[in-house]
Amino acid sequence: MPAGPGPVSRHASGTGLGAARHLGPFRGMPVWLKATTAVVAVVLVAGLAFAGFWLFRLQNNISKAPLNAGGEGTESPVSDATGRMQILILGSDTRDGKNSEYGTADDSTGYGKSDVMMLMDISEDNKRVNVISFPRDLLVDIPDCKDRKTNKDFPARTGVMINEAMSEAGIGCAVDTVNKLTGMQVDHFMMADFNAVKELSNAVGGVEVCISDAVYDPDSRLRLPAGTSSVQGEMALAFLRARHAYADGGDLGRIKAQQSFLSSLTRKIKDEGTLSDPAKMLKIADVVTQNLTVDDGLASIPTLLTIGNRLKDIDISKVAFVAVPTTPAPVDPNRLVIAEPAGAQLFSAMRKNVDLTDPTAPTTPAPSETAPPSAEPTETATPAPTYNKAIQPVTVANGSGVAGRAQELVQALVAGGFTQTGQFVAQPVGKTAVYYGNGFADVAADVAALLGIPATLMIPAPAVTGVQVYVGSDFTTGTTFGAGSGGGAAALPQDIVNQTAGDKVCQQANPDLIVRQ
Repeated sequence: MPAGPGPVSRHASGTGLGAARHLGPFRGMPVWLKATTAVVAVVLVAGLAFAGFWLFRLQNNISKAPLNAGGEGTESPVSDATGRMQILILGSDTRDGKNSEYGTADDSTGYGKSDVMMLMDISEDNKRVNVISFPRDLLVDIPDCKDRKTNKDFPARTGVMINEAMSEAGIGCAVDTVNKLTGMQVDHFMMADFNAVKELSNAVGGVEVCISDAVYDPDSRLRLPAGTSSVQGEMALAFLRARHAYADGGDLGRIKAQQSFLSSLTRKIKDEGTLSDPAKMLKIADVVTQNLTVDDGLASIPTLLTIGNRLKDIDISKVAFVAVPTTPAPVDPNRLVIAEPAGAQLFSAMRKNVDLTDPTAPTTPAPSETAPPSAEPTETATPAPTYNKAIQPVTVANGSGVAGRAQELVQALVAGGFTQTGQFVAQPVGKTAVYYGNGFADVAADVAALLGIPATLMIPAPAVTGVQVYVGSDFTTGTTFGAGSGGGAAALPQDIVNQTAGDKVCQQANPDLIVRQ
């Protein structure tokens, strides 16, 4: 068949056709507009490629592990952008790979021990952050845990150093241990190793620290002059790892040094606008993610960026650093146990979302903190307890300042059927409280009702065995707590906050390691 009068293709040239339709608008553009459009297109494609590259790189940097090791959460998942959030921050002491220069792989077993343990608590309104440090020498009860990789079960243990919680069953066991100890529920965890500290301190150009005298600690290799210094790399790691360089050489001195370091790092990042600078953020994110292990819920770059965005506008005076109140353990003075009632007061205040920098500020109690109903006399008969009163451990701690006060209350308890009682003199406190261990809430409610103590003064305290009536100066006479005695929650110790991120604190050097400059 002969060809028609027009071209056989719309791309062919012909006098009667004109430009191809898909080139029409572009062909008529001025040269400068064509060039501009081309440049914009190239920049857009390059920007998308750059963003894709960094998202892929950062995402692949992240390692992840299960959040729990048997103690599954009972609360619904928290929103990344809103809602109160608790993140357990861990430092691993593993000595393999990049960390081999600090020892051998034999120095840590299994998953390694937690060299640092801090609970970061972000308020729902993004106006406050509490960072609670747990000494690694703290003796705690570790619950039943299962290694999710091997499905091997590890039985519960009592009186074990908290830094051993993750050594057998993994990080999730450390999370479950903190949940059990505090009565809270950790939403996420982040674990970093020694190398993360070195590279992060290099990425921000050093962190300012202060010490009262020139020191040299041969164990950590920390060497600093008196006053303020900028540390990074190996020296930043030495400052955080040093245990003997501060105060009396114990773990509490090291915790304060770590808190001071983090305060200084927070100030530097805020002052230099790092959280609002994409280039700086990418650099830090690359360093951090290469040395970070997180739970499945946190293992995405958008989630990490969302949490970072929540932190950028918080007033540094509302970033509170706290050490869990402790006292030397009766079984070993080189170990620590939770100091009561201060420990239970701290955990109760946290569950109630109290502003630790201003405990008098109004707050709304969390649903989980709702106290058991008071056993007030009613016209209906009170049901018999489902336990044997005679075998329930109940102690009276006399913090009232009145000699013999505990004996009076013990007699009232015995008369009420609680015959397994004990008593001791305790540190003076202003507020009476009833502390109870796991599984003793019903016993505590009956003990409180027997003595007329309001249910609002009942506080869960996992470290307590049974029930402990801690008598304060508001309950100095009689065996029934007076109506005018006050019904507020037990007060927090005045010095519960070690420092805020806005405070510049100089560490006290250990006299045994001071050197001449």
